[in-house]
Amino acid sequence: MSGTVKGPASYFPSIEAKYGRPIADWKSMIRAQTGLKHMELVAWLKSEHNMGHGHANALVADTLREIKNES
Repeated sequence: MSGTVKGPASYFPSIEAKYGRPIADWKSMIRAQTGLKHMELVAWLKSEHNMGHGHANALVADTLREIKNES
């Protein structure tokens, strides 16, 4: 099995490089935005942090997956 990262996490190195924050910071900020749905969180990242759609979508998808698995 190869060590290639797939799915939303494959975007994480470029997100950290482009936006200058660790993924853990972005996920904490997403978690703090309570009551928002997936696309609302994507729109928030795009408007408040000038993040591209693909990067925002990857972060939100992975964070919401983690939250779901914690339940």
